[in-house]
Amino acid sequence: MRLLLGQLAPVRADVDRNLARLEAAVRTVRSDLAVFPELFVSGYALGDRVHGLALHEGDRSMETLRRVARETETSIVVGAPVVRGERRGEVENAALLVDPAGTVSSQPKRHLPNFGPFEEGLVYTPTDASHPVEVRGHRVGLEICYDAFFPEVARDLALAGAEMIVNISAAPVTSRRLFEKLFPARAVENACPVVYVNRVGVEDGFVFGGGTGAWDARGEPLELETVPWAAASPDERVSTVEVDLAAAARWRPFRPVLRDAATRPGRRSPPAP
Repeated sequence: MRLLLGQLAPVRADVDRNLARLEAAVRTVRSDLAVFPELFVSGYALGDRVHGLALHEGDRSMETLRRVARETETSIVVGAPVVRGERRGEVENAALLVDPAGTVSSQPKRHLPNFGPFEEGLVYTPTDASHPVEVRGHRVGLEICYDAFFPEVARDLALAGAEMIVNISAAPVTSRRLFEKLFPARAVENACPVVYVNRVGVEDGFVFGGGTGAWDARGEPLELETVPWAAASPDERVSTVEVDLAAAARWRPFRPVLRDAATRPGRRSPPAP
């Protein structure tokens, strides 16, 4: 599967501009799946503006994502604040998957950082479950930034059949080296490729760290190919990478971690969708 990775800097609270840049990036080169950072649609540091910027089914922003996916025949993963359907007034920090058929799937963030300068727990409602989404006949697991520090998130996705884990992020430059250590480990633990897309830029003193990358099922880095792009900041990058989604099925019998984890006494099965 060919992935486009958009390491970009959104403009805070300018949803139309951010969606226009997403569309421009998707149209630069053909890909099966285009991935953009956490909260890319809205920007990160929103405070109480989040309620006015949150996406909901049928709004103009959601229809723009559907149109871009349909016209380019590309599935799109992007981060956005999303109105929680069952409880009005609550908003989730979500990874949206929009496919060319117009189907929208949402994976909310499970672990909200609420320490140091981060105050996500004051703004967003977390979830306690993760479920793979379908991309071109393959099962892909989505997680968001801080979720990577909790190995059970990736493990739940892998046990539910995920052939690849995609993490979208808005992580600061001070955390970059930590993330670079985590993702090869997650690939090895779950015997599947891992893809990471982190944003860049600055908001309210947050300096976001980039570090976008991909690792194969053995934790080895995959080579990214840079795509020509009119960057708005020096650290912006648009790149492509080829990921072998059949690798999980080939590799897991040789390192049967998932088999042994699933049969461990007291193992908690992932919640049903």
